[in-house]
Order: sequence, then structure tokens, then C-alpha cells
Amino acid sequence: MKIIAEAIPIILMILLIPNIINDYILTLLYLLIIAACFFIKYERKDALFLIFGFVIMIVSESFFILMGVETFNRNTLFGIMPIWLPILWAYAFVVIKRSINIL
Repeated sequence: MKIIAEAIPIILMILLIPNIINDYILTLLYLLIIAACFFIKYERKDALFLIFGFVIMIVSESFFILMGVETFNRNTLFGIMPIWLPILWAYAFVVIKRSINIL
């Protein structure tokens, strides 16, 4: 149950994607959700995992796009991907870390 509770913000973020067309508003909502989650519960090194996940996912997604594995219609970050995507993945890194700690 604890792992499911940790995943709820990610599920909410995913559900917002088709409903919020403006990538900048969606990004702002993601940042607010992450800030609220960190306010409610902050574990040691969460910020490190968030930053690491953000950087790694920009590099990874860029590589996938360059290889033709992925394409995006929304391309507000560097003209190749949605600006909110690495933020979503970055928080997913935090949730994965927390889930491993629970296990």
C-alpha cells in the first residue's frame, strides 16, 4: 500500500497530460505537485534523485529521439520533446528510490 501511495502523484501527472494542452502550464502543475509531495514527505537525497533523473532523462530522451525511436508532437524543450517530460521522469526516479526503500 505504501508503494501505491508513493505512485499516486505520478498517476495524477500522467492523467493531466491529455487534459492540459499548454506545456508550460502542465510543467508548472508538475512542479507544484512535486513541491507539495516534498512538503508532505521529504526523504534524504530526494532532491539529488530528482536532479539526476531530470538530467539523465533529457539525455536519454534526446538520444531516443535522435535514433528515431520516439517522436513527439509537443516539442517545447529544445524543439524536440515536451518540457514537462523530464520533470515527470525526474519525479519517477524519486518514487522508484522510495519504493526500493519500502521494499
